[in-house]
Amino acid sequence: MHDSAIPTTEANACARRAALAILREREPATKAARARLLFESTRVEPSRIDPNVTLDEPGDLPGRPKRPELVEPSSLKRRGMQSDAGRAVLLHALAHIEFNAINLALDAVWRFPSMPHDFYLDWLKVAAEEAHHFSLLSARLAEFGHAYGDFPAHDGLWEMAQRTRGDVLARMALVPRTLEARGLDASPPIRKRLAQAGDHASAAILDVILHDEIGHVLIGNRWFRFLCDGQRLDPHTTYERLAAQYHAPKLRGPFNFEARRDAGFDEAELRALAGLDDAK
Repeated sequence: MHDSAIPTTEANACARRAALAILREREPATKAARARLLFESTRVEPSRIDPNVTLDEPGDLPGRPKRPELVEPSSLKRRGMQSDAGRAVLLHALAHIEFNAINLALDAVWRFPSMPHDFYLDWLKVAAEEAHHFSLLSARLAEFGHAYGDFPAHDGLWEMAQRTRGDVLARMALVPRTLEARGLDASPPIRKRLAQAGDHASAAILDVILHDEIGHVLIGNRWFRFLCDGQRLDPHTTYERLAAQYHAPKLRGPFNFEARRDAGFDEAELRALAGLDDAK
């Protein structure tokens, strides 16, 4: 998508208004392209960010295509990675996660007013990188003869966005630090299985995703602690309270302690995870 394809109103609009417009976009490849362009243009012209504007929530969030069919997670069958069909299903599941991650990052940009400028620029960067991941996975999926939408998927990521829509502290606690952090744990074993199956092209995409996701979780940790500090809250007890209040998924090992440390989790949090790992 070229600059000339961006709506004029979006190219000149407040970056947070533009993020909402892109969140409403239904066509995945167009959404991804617009998200990347918005970050690049805002990085050059950060004055486009207006933290003080409060935007009304439209009724069509998030914008997404008619397919994939959204089903309960329990109805999704796992397939082995030794076959092309099994790897196509996996790539589709990963693409669905990254498509939702674009939406989640854009949602943080438009939804929460009165945050520092860097908050919005951070989440625009996340949206752009998630868009890049989606594009990589979509291209690889096409090499297997499939497209995004060909297989059913679940809506767990956006459901957490819905639950935390009124609380930026809960959003920072439970999306990047919980849901995205689970990806840090899941990526290495998936990558290993892809490599063992001889699919080094797909494994290389997992390397890109893991590298970037460490940065995304680090951003979540940064803003979670910023908000805790501002409200004089202990981050450890606050996280436990929010996880219970918003019914966050239970954390289960094995955990990628090295990646989690790089992503900003402190030693007390890592010791608590090690206790969960040992208790299996």
